[in-house]
Amino acid sequence: MTRAINTIRQKGFTLIELLVALGIFLVITGAAFTLLGTSQQRYQTESQVLTSFQEARLALDQIVRDVNDSGYPPPTFDGGNANFYASFPFAWSPGYAAGNSCAIGTGVGVQCSIPGDSDLIIETNPNPQDPNCAPNCTVQWIRYQLNSTTLMRGVAPKVFGTDPVAAFTGPNGAPLVPFVQNVVNTAAQPVFSYTCDTPTALQPQPQPCSLAGDDSLPANVRDVVITLIVAAPQPDAKTGQRRLVVLNGRGRRINPNQ
Repeated sequence: MTRAINTIRQKGFTLIELLVALGIFLVITGAAFTLLGTSQQRYQTESQVLTSFQEARLALDQIVRDVNDSGYPPPTFDGGNANFYASFPFAWSPGYAAGNSCAIGTGVGVQCSIPGDSDLIIETNPNPQDPNCAPNCTVQWIRYQLNSTTLMRGVAPKVFGTDPVAAFTGPNGAPLVPFVQNVVNTAAQPVFSYTCDTPTALQPQPQPCSLAGDDSLPANVRDVVITLIVAAPQPDAKTGQRRLVVLNGRGRRINPNQ
């Protein structure tokens, strides 16, 4: 008796077919993970830019409010004490304590270091309705100073007859705390620029303080233009460069200058 030979072949994949399928799967999976990684990096970049924009916008709004309130309350306020009213809208250096003014941006005479391109001291009472100090609230000096790439902010009580810069220096000086990070303004794009009233000259008002001649004084500052150029903390995933946010604002003093 002869045994019948089964010639029916079992269906399935060959080794070559499995290797080809595995290779295709790996290519597709790798492309998907690469796209996912790029998308995550892009999301992080956009999130950082949005955060930088929001922080810079809040800071800009605060600076504009402080400038708008500069010079309040004016010297006509019957406080009986110079610490209770703003002698001038903006404090300056050098010469404030001695009553000697300086020029802003003219390069002539005694040149102001404050107000400057990246340093500003505002003289105001930011909390006139505070019931804890009524009826007389001490005026404050609010300073904004660019330190490297960080815009700092500090608040100190006004002390009549002293240099306002000294209120923020020394062991007993008011601290300047970080206000806006990653500020990348340059000399060609200052944080602060100023326009001045020109009461002694027949010129359109106001004029850029550098063009105001004898009226280029801190007491005559009418507008402060603020430009904040803020960089994202990390480079863009696509370009390798840090993206920038540029914000512009203008604060206008509405209180008398004397």
